Amino acid sequence: MKLFLISDNIDTYTGMRLSGIEGVVVHEKQELREALEKAFSDKDIGIVLLTEKFGREFPEIIDDVKLNRRLPLIVEIPDRHGTGRKPNFITDYVNEAIGIKL
Repeated sequence: MKLFLISDNIDTYTGMRLSGIEGVVVHEKQELREALEKAFSDKDIGIVLLTEKFGREFPEIIDDVKLNRRLPLIVEIPDRHGTGRKPNFITDYVNEAIGIKL
């Protein structure tokens, strides 16, 4: 099973390429759709890494993929600018998921 990166910047793409992960750099909505279709057509790809910017700019595309496709798994990752999430987002997520304050 392979990983595939769809990035909005060359720095994240270069870092992932250095670790052996293939991918593409895209900027427009249509380019994102085409890159996702390319990833879906390759049955060896099990995880698609997306920079968080796509989740913020094109949530309808990302949410549709997450809800209607079992594979590949879509994982949003921070890019060189860091994450757009709150510092304690993991704790908040766990608290919300299980209903217990940690």
